[in-house]
Amino acid sequence: MGPREPASPDQDRVLVEAVLARVPGAFEALVRTYQGLCWRIVRRMVRDPEDARELCQETFLRVHRHLGQYRFESSLRSWLAQVAYSVAVRHLKRKRLRIVAFADNDAHDEMLTRIHDGFDLESAYADAELVAHLRNAIENLSPMQRTLLAMYYAENMSIGEIALVMRKPEGTVKSDLFRARAALRVRLHAVVEKRG
Repeated sequence: MGPREPASPDQDRVLVEAVLARVPGAFEALVRTYQGLCWRIVRRMVRDPEDARELCQETFLRVHRHLGQYRFESSLRSWLAQVAYSVAVRHLKRKRLRIVAFADNDAHDEMLTRIHDGFDLESAYADAELVAHLRNAIENLSPMQRTLLAMYYAENMSIGEIALVMRKPEGTVKSDLFRARAALRVRLHAVVEKRG
């Protein structure tokens, strides 16, 4: 199930108004429209598929319960992604699982900023073997890093949308995205060197 084109603000407004007016089938249409987005965000955060299914159900229950509070200040997609992300983060905190794997020390930050950028992450996708290594490298990132990359690349969300979803400043999202890509480059560069 690949990402869909985001609905237009007018389509979102009609859908939300139909759900709030309790039009038969309206909420099911909302779920059909956004279930893929919800699944991809939650699944990137939570490894267990059964937990992810339950958290997606919880996300849509919260959406249904709080849809009257949605004020169209952001896209429905961003708002729903924010709910899914919050549900997944709460789950990880309850389970006491690590959400972020970024090192807080300056030495690690300096190492990441000095990574040679000559390794092209996108062109790595052209090689089937590297795709398998890329998937494995992504799975070894922290839940937050995996989700950040999924929102940016798979969902085509802007930095501004991601900042809204993750409730972080845009500068922090850019920095986190840089670090996540750098971590992938380090892992994939090692694979390329071995094949060398």
